[in-house]
Amino acid sequence: MALDRFETLTVFLAVAKADSFAAAATQLGLSRAMVSKHIQALERRLGVRLMNRTTRRLALTDAGRSLRARVERILADLEAAEGEVASGSNEPRGLLRLSAPVSFGARHVAPALAEFLASHRELRADLVLDDRIVDLVAEGFDLAVRVGRLQDSSLMARRLAPCRLAVVAAPDYLAARGTPHQPSDLAGHDCLGYAYAAERGVWRFVGPGGAVETVNVDGTLRANNGDALMQAAIAGSGIALLPTFICGEEIRRGRVVCVLEGWAPSEIAVNAVHPHTRHVPAKVRRFIEFLAGRFGSTPPWDDWMVETPRRRPPARAR
Repeated sequence: MALDRFETLTVFLAVAKADSFAAAATQLGLSRAMVSKHIQALERRLGVRLMNRTTRRLALTDAGRSLRARVERILADLEAAEGEVASGSNEPRGLLRLSAPVSFGARHVAPALAEFLASHRELRADLVLDDRIVDLVAEGFDLAVRVGRLQDSSLMARRLAPCRLAVVAAPDYLAARGTPHQPSDLAGHDCLGYAYAAERGVWRFVGPGGAVETVNVDGTLRANNGDALMQAAIAGSGIALLPTFICGEEIRRGRVVCVLEGWAPSEIAVNAVHPHTRHVPAKVRRFIEFLAGRFGSTPPWDDWMVETPRRRPPARAR
């Protein structure tokens, strides 16, 4: 008799969470032999090994870990959908798996998520902070918040807020190396690079007359995190191109200053993206609406601009 595929996935997830066939069998009220039969059937159907098993331990393979993430989301969505239909409500419930970049996620997504969860007691969340672009479908995420220009993809996207960029450097660095006044001057400077930039070593600016200028930059340091570049800039390692949610407070405090007055780096945006689906779960739809309302067209991370006097770079030391 063929095994029910839904039950097989439920058994697989129970084993993966418990790291034990015996514990999963007890939890599900099945025999250990039946649990083993489900896992073997699933591995045969997929044509891959999902678990490495010894007499003492069980460990998921890479394929097993990937499947676990997908199955967790599928079963959570099913539970949430059943709950929504049964209650006749649009209340978020189940598990929301969310990805966000490290710096923005820690500063703005995590506090927003905490407030959202406090208002929706039937919802749980798994927030993963990572500056790389995760594969939402393959890694089992419901939603991602991304900062920057979106690449073409099959994902659904909603713009949440604008995001300014600023070119900044420490006063001591500028006093020693001189202040750039136009983009071409950057050729003579250490420019700190962001490893995950869509175009490494390329900075774009819009001039006073609206003309776009693209410059190739280089420097002695590249990092995969904006906060690391911020600290390097404060220490005098070079000039950084950073979003204002990272550098705004440091500008206000005077630890770095803006350069290239009159030249605006190309603006980017904060976006929410999620897999394309006919029915967007309430947990995803409502959280996106919550973020859009919280960030809006005048994002809170630019409050520093109201209270910060214009700071001019120091003259070069002679």
